[in-house]
Amino acid sequence: MPELPEVETVLRGLNQLTLNQEITGGDVLLERAIAYPFSIVEFIYGIKGSAIATWHRRGKYLLAELITEGEKGTGGVGDKEDSLETGRGGDNNNNSFPPSPPLPIPHSPHPPTPPHHASPTSFLGVHLRMTGQLLWLHRDEPLHKHTRVRLFFGSQQELRFVDQRTFGKMWWVPPGVAVESIITGLQKLGVDPFSLLFTVEYLASKLQNRRRPIKTALLDQSVVAGLGNIYADEALFLSGIRPETLCIDLKTEQIERLRSHIIQVLETSIAAGGTTFSNFLNIKGVNGNYGGVAWVYNRAGEPCRVCGTAIERTRLGGRSSHFCIQCQH
Repeated sequence: MPELPEVETVLRGLNQLTLNQEITGGDVLLERAIAYPFSIVEFIYGIKGSAIATWHRRGKYLLAELITEGEKGTGGVGDKEDSLETGRGGDNNNNSFPPSPPLPIPHSPHPPTPPHHASPTSFLGVHLRMTGQLLWLHRDEPLHKHTRVRLFFGSQQELRFVDQRTFGKMWWVPPGVAVESIITGLQKLGVDPFSLLFTVEYLASKLQNRRRPIKTALLDQSVVAGLGNIYADEALFLSGIRPETLCIDLKTEQIERLRSHIIQVLETSIAAGGTTFSNFLNIKGVNGNYGGVAWVYNRAGEPCRVCGTAIERTRLGGRSSHFCIQCQH
């Protein structure tokens, strides 16, 4: 499953390539890719004629803030009545916004998040789940057999949602509706690791006095939003903590190290474009490179990069965990 660095990598690509471009139509190839409560027709109608102002990330969720002609202050948004089909929507190049220049998006220590109250702005939400990909392609590119949703833009470009396992979802949030009332998973998320709220005190309050393994706790999205199996293993290794260690047994200095190393390993992976062990690609179809420098994850039987001891793999809470028996205590 794409974790925070992979989703952040996708977000940066989306903010580089898709801003201020009108969504001129769409094609939903798998009905269940569009999440409750809206139908395919309502989803296409809701987003068509809008342009993307910016993309946000909240944990592993992506949210595009959509603007209309009046909000942008320039002409050019097409008439929604042109195409309200369940399948392919219209694509009128004469009515498209010009693409924004490909500027790099800096990594904020406290990334903006969509409002937790009713907003006059509408949103497009995406969760990649296990195998989802968002790819920015020319309309002439052959369709991958696992393509689930296509969003059409001007200049013959499109954003394709490709998902082999079909667990991924897209949402439309209408204006005047709280984002978390439609994308209900947002209500349960803990603090983002790059938020100023991700303090030692916060992490200690979530971990101390709880009798469950630290690895299991770190995978709980209500504790740390966006952290997953790969980077939990990596952060625990750098912190010298075994994955089966009970939260109640952690000392304050261990929690301090863990917080620091969670941030460190996430930043390192983002700089490497994320991790590709199976399905992950950025929006240009390029693999992530963090896997080649991982400390322990997916390295069972290989020598520890610090002490040379063979990395071990075990099952904990139904998930694989990788660790060094010498470096972690």
